[in-house]
Amino acid sequence: MACDLLLKGATVVDPSQNMHGIFDVAITDRKIERIESDIQDEAQQIIDVAGKYLTPGWIDLHAHVYAGATTFGIKADALCLATGVTTIVDAGSPGWTNLRGFLEYIVEPSRTRVLTFVHISSIGLLNSMRGEMEDIRNADPEHTARVIAMWPETCTGVKVRQGALQVGDNGVEPLNLAIQAAEMVDTRVMVHIDKGVSLPSILERLRPGDIVTHCYQGKGDHILDGHDEVIPEVYEARRRGIIFDLGHGAGSFHYGIALKAFERGFYSDVISTDLHVYSIFDPVYSLPETASKLLNMGLEFEEVVRQTTVNPARAIGQEGQLGTIKPGSEADVAVFDIPDGDFIFTDSHGRQESGNRKIEPYLTVRKGDVFYPETLKTEVKETLRRAAEMIEITGVPYGAIREIKPYKPIVE
Repeated sequence: MACDLLLKGATVVDPSQNMHGIFDVAITDRKIERIESDIQDEAQQIIDVAGKYLTPGWIDLHAHVYAGATTFGIKADALCLATGVTTIVDAGSPGWTNLRGFLEYIVEPSRTRVLTFVHISSIGLLNSMRGEMEDIRNADPEHTARVIAMWPETCTGVKVRQGALQVGDNGVEPLNLAIQAAEMVDTRVMVHIDKGVSLPSILERLRPGDIVTHCYQGKGDHILDGHDEVIPEVYEARRRGIIFDLGHGAGSFHYGIALKAFERGFYSDVISTDLHVYSIFDPVYSLPETASKLLNMGLEFEEVVRQTTVNPARAIGQEGQLGTIKPGSEADVAVFDIPDGDFIFTDSHGRQESGNRKIEPYLTVRKGDVFYPETLKTEVKETLRRAAEMIEITGVPYGAIREIKPYKPIVE
């Protein structure tokens, strides 16, 4: 029997199945049919991917995609499909008051699977220049829990940002209220860590399965002490089942912090971009670009794939449904080249590090449909145009942005 799509000869890397070897992947009726050596069946479409790496479709656990409704949001659909990302999770752009618009205008039209954390602030992340929890009255645990219960297929948990610029004088009270909301509907909290709120005071409140994002941020109140050692509270949190997410962004990935953490054997559980208007041009660009930084810091490619597939799926309670290409699962697949060369990568503070390998997207399969980066260039350029327009509207740079640099991947 002929399959719909046959991907032949790639090195298949799927940590969810402990699979690493050269196989063919057959897709029928938008699902993975089988993975075997040298499938000889007829197929409506055969693509030779020999010499490339084939993985489950990547999951970006932290991004901001409420385009047009927030100053952060980008129109991410084409960019995801051009870079191997088949599921993107918004990290709290909508609060309960504007979640319905997010569902209607972002989730429903998207080819990429879009999920979201709901912010404990009723207004969500509307404005990059305003702290959404400086006014504690913005927090509404009951309504936040209610909308998560209404749309559980899309809402993956509760988001809260815990830095002085976001909470003012309210300390950890926004986190307390976020946990209260999460407990009403038996879900998780993602907490943004930042300068101005003690990290131990945050970690001691978190429960197994809660997520700390920006784990390598270098602005202050971070994971290292004054002697560049990982603080004991971080190890204790991991022992209790707290998940640590990279969350690069415009200001939240510091090579110095990450390299010291690596030296001490502390690695993130999840690699994510914190992709938004102010980080897309420089220094984030995409999830493969972000993952390439860790690859060149010594993380094995299989671990990179683990942190962009099965680990984020597990973090949002979707293990077995997402982040896998086991037979019977939805056909979400990413194919990459990893060329050798001389590459320069930049963190959120302008520090540059060189590398000799880079993960480059070749094609994406989303629900059985094939997308190539070059066929999405026009859509990606429109995404960039809108992002630059929003920066012009806000009138000021944000985080570590020094200038709007040309977007180098995909559109060059």
